[in-house]
Order: sequence, then C-alpha cells, then structure tokens
Amino acid sequence: MLNDRAVYDDDQRIFRQSVRRFVANEIAPNFERWEAEGIVDRELWHRAGQSGILCAQAPEEYGGTGDFRYNAVVIEECSYAGFAGPTGNFTAHSDVSCGYLIDYGSEEIRKTWLPRMVSGEAVCSIAMSEPAAGSDLRGLRTRAVRDGDDYLVSGQKTFISNGQHCDIAVVVARTGPDAGSRGMSLLLVETDRPGFSRGRNLVKLGHHSADTSEMFFDNVRVPATNLLGEEGGAMAAMMSELPQERLIIAVASIAAAQKAFDITVDYVRQRRAFGTAIGDMQNTRFALADLKADLCVGWAFVDQCLAELVRGTLATDRASMAKLWVTEMQGRVVDRCVQFFGGYGFMREYEICRLYADARVQRIYGGTNEIMREIISRSL
Repeated sequence: MLNDRAVYDDDQRIFRQSVRRFVANEIAPNFERWEAEGIVDRELWHRAGQSGILCAQAPEEYGGTGDFRYNAVVIEECSYAGFAGPTGNFTAHSDVSCGYLIDYGSEEIRKTWLPRMVSGEAVCSIAMSEPAAGSDLRGLRTRAVRDGDDYLVSGQKTFISNGQHCDIAVVVARTGPDAGSRGMSLLLVETDRPGFSRGRNLVKLGHHSADTSEMFFDNVRVPATNLLGEEGGAMAAMMSELPQERLIIAVASIAAAQKAFDITVDYVRQRRAFGTAIGDMQNTRFALADLKADLCVGWAFVDQCLAELVRGTLATDRASMAKLWVTEMQGRVVDRCVQFFGGYGFMREYEICRLYADARVQRIYGGTNEIMREIISRSL
C-alpha cells in the first residue's frame, strides 16, 4: 500500500526509493543497539540531512522542497520498516517543530535555523507537556517574564522528544498569568543558554531509541526576538499546527499497522497446527480479511487528508478523525496479530512484539484520543 498512490507524484516515488535505501543502510544496522541504549547516535541527524530527508516541507530558499508529501514519505518508510524510535525523532524535528519556525519565526530565525535543521546540523524539539499539563495546557506553569529586551523563562517540561539531542526547543510558556489561553506564548530557546538543563532520558514502554526527556528552565534569558508569532498567540498557533501533527501520527500508525499485518500474513502461511498451516484455517482467514479491510479504508482516508493538507484545506476535525480512527485501528491490528504468533508474539526478539509495544503511545501523544473525540463532537 505504500507505493503507487494517487496522492503522490513521480518525484515523491523516486524520493521514496532514496528514503528506503537510507533506512536500510543507516538505520537498520544500528537499530537494535540504539534500542538498547535508549537513544540514536547524533551522527544519524547528519546522515539524514545529507540524504535530504529532514524538514522537506521547508521553503526552497532554506533548503527544502516546500511540499509536505516528502515528509509523509519519510514517516511511512521508517514506520513500515518497524523503526518507531527514529520515526519519533524525525517527526518531532521535521513534522512538528519545523512548522512553527516556518509559519511564526522572524526572517532572522528562519535564515539562522531552518537551513541547519534541514542539514541535520541542528536538532529541534517542541516543549509543550509538563507534569501537570499534557493534553490540557491550562495547567501550564512554565513562565516567561519580560525583562527589558529579554524574557526570563522558568519551569519544567516532560515527555519531550529529542530532549537529549536538541540544540533548540520551541517552548510554550505563560507570559500573561491572568489571561487564560491568551496568556501563553511560543519562544525559541537555544539549549546552550545558561539556566537550561536536561533531565533524565525517560524509560518507556516502546519507542526505546527515541530519546524522551525532562527539561528544566531556571531564569533562562531569551531575547524577545526569539518570540514565535505574537505574545499571547501560542494557543492560536498550536491550533493551526496541530492538524498537521495529528495527521502525521495517523500516517505513522497506518504504515506500522500495515507492517504488522504483512509479517503476520507471512507467519501464518508458514506456521502449522493440527496438520495444516494456520493461515488456511477459516478463523485466520476471516480475521485477516477484517484487518485488510480496515487497512484499506484507513489508507484511503489518510491519503484524502494528506491531499487536503497540501492544498491547505485540512480541517481540524478531519485531522482529529484520522488520528483517532487510525491509531485505534492500529491497536486492534497489532493485538490481533500478536495473537496469531501465540507465545512467540510475547517475545521481544520477535518484531511483532515490538510493534505491539510501540503502537500504544499513538493513542496518547499529539492529544489523547479522548481529546480527539471532544474535538470531533464539536463539529456535529
């Protein structure tokens, strides 16, 4: 299902082959080591930049293509290969953080950082979540207090993808303590500034090779020129950018679900029980037929949404539907596939086990699926 879809043109199909080679040559040989170490090598970012797979949607003058479909190709190929950790690394950098610099950064910020993000010289993270504020940012406690031409940023962030490697972070901070959702702003914070520190690299159920960290800000002095957009404009900016983030989660989920399905079909054709291949049993055939139907429907809707995103018409509720339905479907697919592997499906050395563990967070980040249901219900 990854090839020959109408949403892509010949340029993206050629690019897909390049990404597939990169995944095979640069990620696959190192992946198990990265999973054990809980972080990818910093060199991966330089290699990815050299291969042209970072921040492809950046305008051409900054080194990109200006077309988000190239981003989607990268995520599909990494996810289908079963490499959720690097997928998460690239997504936080290219598919989420980059958009804030493109759409809300000053020309100086864009000229300074976008070419370095495209090349892999600089890694970016987005720092939203806090111990008391996840999907609901009203509990946000990180503050940015104006001090002359600077802001002083203080607070704590958690669950931050690329937290160990990042050179810059898009930080959501409260600049108006009594202004509610209009009192939050976005600041680009360089991580070499005094007062910034990284916490531990968090140990997770899945996505082991994607570094996920705590961050601490102790009166970090940030120039006011690092403001992304207007003061107090963080919520509006996030509402504008989140549909893209949620769609790319759906893209990653459906590619990973397809991989789980494909390796399960191969397995049941070889595994025998009671004198026959379990793939020939009616229960197996009917269950896999249901999963195939789910996948085909999912791919069709994801491609519709991707085409809408490229045209600039993707609505918030449709992005939320894609994220909700596809991630829930991924959970069903991997759970059923593990069952067909029997006891081997519970062994970490089997890929289906890792796919099962990696799938769980898809229903949580980018806004939990309960939040997706709330957003969709408002459009009824």
